[in-house]
Amino acid sequence: MRGKLLTGIAAALMLLAGQPLWADEPHGGPKEQGKGYGEHGGEMKGRHGGSGHFLRHLLMHQKEIGLSEDQVGKIKALQLELDKTRIRTEAEIQVAERELHEMIRDEKVDLGAIEAKLKQGAALEVGLRLASVKARRDAMALLTPEQREKEKAEHEKMMKKRGEHKMGDMKGMEHGMGQGMPPGGGHGGPKPGPEHTGPMH
Repeated sequence: MRGKLLTGIAAALMLLAGQPLWADEPHGGPKEQGKGYGEHGGEMKGRHGGSGHFLRHLLMHQKEIGLSEDQVGKIKALQLELDKTRIRTEAEIQVAERELHEMIRDEKVDLGAIEAKLKQGAALEVGLRLASVKARRDAMALLTPEQREKEKAEHEKMMKKRGEHKMGDMKGMEHGMGQGMPPGGGHGGPKPGPEHTGPMH
């Protein structure tokens, strides 16, 4: 029990040191990145952010997937509700984080109180992850089997394009490295030798 408590306090100290322990997906709309409790750096990108990306993917490819106006409206409603939940929870996590910061700085604060604050932050994050999973499942439930296949095909197409783009970037970097700067500080001309040290005409 004490080991778990010390682990939690160590995580909090990492937070105070400026480590990005909690963040959301980096997509458009309201700001979706923040600091807080959690063991994964960067976003919630893979955990909380996945459902937001999925909902946007459906809306971006609604024609290809064959979504009806009713389906689009319901998916937009899910997206809005998830955004509101995320914004509210993010604010609560930031408040709890600020309180935890002050508690850790005060040596008079009981370890039990610090443990309770850590658990509060963890519970908030669990709630947000559950909301994200629920939003994705609710969106999937709106799709017909045929639409699910089309969505999968669009996703695979997008991932293929992304992979090709990355390969192109890597080849460009390799080409740039192959065309490295010539000796002499990047100037292609010959460096003056001893024979050029005489008086100029």
